Amino acid sequence: MKIKVLERDENFIRFLVSGIDVSLVNSLRRIMMTEVPSMAIDNVIMIENSSPMKDEVLAHRLGLIPLKTDLDAYVLPEKCTCNSELGCSKCSVTLTLESEAQEGTRTVYSKELISIDPEVVPVSDKIPIVKMAQSQKVRFEAYAKLGLGLDHVKWQPTSCCTHKYAADIQVDHEKCNLCKKCLDACLKQVLAVNGQVNVIDLEKCNLCKECEKVCPIDAIRVERIKDTFIFNVESTGVLPPERIFLESIRILKEKTDELKGFVTQIKAGKA
Repeated sequence: MKIKVLERDENFIRFLVSGIDVSLVNSLRRIMMTEVPSMAIDNVIMIENSSPMKDEVLAHRLGLIPLKTDLDAYVLPEKCTCNSELGCSKCSVTLTLESEAQEGTRTVYSKELISIDPEVVPVSDKIPIVKMAQSQKVRFEAYAKLGLGLDHVKWQPTSCCTHKYAADIQVDHEKCNLCKKCLDACLKQVLAVNGQVNVIDLEKCNLCKECEKVCPIDAIRVERIKDTFIFNVESTGVLPPERIFLESIRILKEKTDELKGFVTQIKAGKA
């Protein structure tokens, strides 16, 4: 398997993977979405709440605030030895908030959440939590822990995770009469004319084959490359997108090792 990064920023990565089967590609995609752990608030102890929002609704909103995650510092609750509902320092992070609307109406934002771990904080300071009228208060303790998107979407580390086949576009320049119909049909602007029709941005091709359909002289061919794919991974901000991909590979390897061990036991007559 070979990987080539095409585009990357803080929360997004696009890369090309070659020498891989579609079933393996889809397995990695599903693991990235649902089995890479991330932090989210799971328990809330409401000490005071005179806001118009009910405790249960407020707790639900808190759970959906994405939190930056340190996978190397914490373990999943089911792998921790504390056996505590609220967790311990190895599997849980405490966040507190105390706010009051002293002068008129005000909105409480995620920046007011105080975490005992400076590495586990909301990905944005500007997420609204609740709006309060004058003299209303809210005070609570929240406990965040690692979890999986399989259990709840609040633990899903990706907001977008897709893959598509890479394209191979061949233009027969001897046939082509530069009618430019293929350029007009291509909404992705994959093609351009510079003396002849050329492919200028192959990664944008989505294999719609409209350019091929409108060509009156069959001068262009678009095919998918069966073992090459383009991944788009957008993080919610809880983890860097490249870390999400690397974790998915590690998790898939653990699954295959476990399956191999089970198959070995069956062959040995022990399962």
